[in-house]
Amino acid sequence: MSANLELVKSVYAAFGRGDIPAVLGAMAADIVWNEAENFPYADGNPYVGPQAVLDGVFARLGGEWNGFTAAPTEFLDAGDTIVALGRYGGAYKATGASINAQFSHVWRVRNGKLSAMQQYTDTLQAARVVGK
Repeated sequence: MSANLELVKSVYAAFGRGDIPAVLGAMAADIVWNEAENFPYADGNPYVGPQAVLDGVFARLGGEWNGFTAAPTEFLDAGDTIVALGRYGGAYKATGASINAQFSHVWRVRNGKLSAMQQYTDTLQAARVVGK
């Protein structure tokens, strides 16, 4: 297993444990994070830097969802690019509706840190769950 794949896997494991400081610590200072177009949190695209990701994505996930998960089921290792395939889960607090949506995350790694992330997911399902 490559070091880049190990890094990405460790980020999902930390997110699953709720260890957000470890997730943020794996990011480059200038990470460029993009939510899928039309996803509820794409309003801040691109999020640049760990603090922007924390404020614009993670804090919202924690405040607006019960039991939100991003569970990878497969990884594709292309060197400095790692693709994670998986499913989102959780219930949106305001509507009580649950999500069970496929995702793919395209990660870029530079000098042992996450330098970019692009999300792809079922944005229609997400919109319906959040009541839009």
